[in-house]
Amino acid sequence: MTSDKLRIDKWLWAARFFKTRSLAVDALENGRVLINDVRVKPAKAVAIGDMLEIRAGKFRYEVEVLELSDKRGPAPQAQKLYRETDDSRTRREALAAQLRAQPQPLFKGRPTKRDRREIESFESGGKKGAWGDFE
Repeated sequence: MTSDKLRIDKWLWAARFFKTRSLAVDALENGRVLINDVRVKPAKAVAIGDMLEIRAGKFRYEVEVLELSDKRGPAPQAQKLYRETDDSRTRREALAAQLRAQPQPLFKGRPTKRDRREIESFESGGKKGAWGDFE
């Protein structure tokens, strides 16, 4: 794109920080995206050279805008739109490693009837298992 300004919500979507523009708008309205350390609205124009702080989930990115685009392309093309600071990258990679090292929950969501029976059996001393008596 040849223009020197672009709406921040369109740029965040094109740079693949958010899956949809509405998610980018929500992040902007909730203060999870800052331009040059200032909270902004979705229609704020972003320019080349601006520093962005983006909080997406548990991760925090600090990036410099290198190019502007309002078209969402493949990930390698989107990564050419910005440059992440070294400090941001090391913190993000350390957090990702820490999250991978944490044990995953045994059950996801609500337990099934079988899961509930196994939990009750375990809590009562293990007299009965999933397939009946162990005695």
